[in-house]
This record gives sequence, C-alpha cells and structure tokens, in this order.
Amino acid sequence: MNIILLGPPGAGKGTQARILEDTRGMVQLSTGDMLREAKDSGTEMGQVVAGVMARGELVTDEIVIGLIREKLETVEAAGFIFDGFPRTLKQADALSDLLSQMGQTLDQVVELRVDDDTLVQRITARSTCASCGEVYNDITKPIPEDGKCSKCGGTEFKRRADDNEDSLKKRLMEYYKQTSPLIGYYYAKGLHASVDGLGEIDEIKGAIAKTLDD
Repeated sequence: MNIILLGPPGAGKGTQARILEDTRGMVQLSTGDMLREAKDSGTEMGQVVAGVMARGELVTDEIVIGLIREKLETVEAAGFIFDGFPRTLKQADALSDLLSQMGQTLDQVVELRVDDDTLVQRITARSTCASCGEVYNDITKPIPEDGKCSKCGGTEFKRRADDNEDSLKKRLMEYYKQTSPLIGYYYAKGLHASVDGLGEIDEIKGAIAKTLDD
C-alpha cells in the first residue's frame, strides 16, 4: 500500500508516519530526509543534489522524482508513505506517472485537518531529538521526565529557528497556495480521506488505520 500524508506544517505527519512504519512495515519517504541522505551518499544522484544545495539553488522536481525512484527500486517495504511530496499539482502528476511506470499504485491520500490557531500553539511548543529526529511537544507529547528520548535515549533536544508564529504563518500561506489544491485533485480521483489531526496521537492513529483498512 502506497499512501500520501497531507497536511500543513506541524499537523503531525511525521509522528503518524513513524507509527505506520512501526505497525505496518511501511517506509516513510520524506523529501527533506532523502535530500540530506543523498547529499552525503557520494552516489551520482547525491553529487547532483550536493551541487545544487551548495549553490543555494532549489532542488528540481526531476531530482526529487529521481530520488523517489531510487527508493522504490532498492528499498523492501510493505508500502511507502510520501511525506512532503507532492506539494503541487505538477508534482502530483509526476508521482502518478512514476508509480505507473513502476507498476505501482497510489492507494490512499490521508489529509490531517487542523485548526490554524491550534497549529500555531502546537508548533511553537515543538522540539525534536537531535539524535534521531523524534518529535516532542510541550503540550501534547512532552519530553520524558528523565530527559531522554523515548526512541533512542538521546539527551539533546532542539527547536527549529522558524518554529515561531511569524514564520509559521508564512509557511501556512505557502501550504494553502500550493498544496491545498491537491485535496480536490485526489478527491476527484476517489483517493482522498480526511482525519481530524487535533486529537490525541493514539486517536489519530486509530482514525488513519480505519481509513486504510476500510
């Protein structure tokens, strides 16, 4: 099963993707993670990515599609979770073409719906483990009392410099301008499902599971 997790920054896509990895044997394909991994890999594609990033240029859709193709060809998984791609209708078409070429399908698009004001509160309280990237939140998922990451045991946590109200509003605007049209696109294809992203983590996990299993 291949799925897309849609939702604005801070909607909880990363958290739910990790849960799907642990419970279903799926693999999360996060655009940011793939680019960082490629840059350090030394492969031909990695050298292209490193050069683009070194010049401060934007990574093209073709490069991202190339990275996704590599993962689909080389990684054994029960399915893939696309996180951070596609962001635009053009990218959605490119992903559809790639999956078709590889004899695969997109099975479900899950949108995590969240209220903007609540989202601002959630993101400004967000921190991540510096070692493994596990996400914590002062309100909904505090750092364990012993100060150690529950996933890897790391003790260093960091907050993103752009996890502040002004930066977030700009990121939300970009999301609504570029990515929200995908909701209608996938609805028309009969793939879109909407889940309330404001509940407890386990509640959201259950709602996503129900959507995927129906």
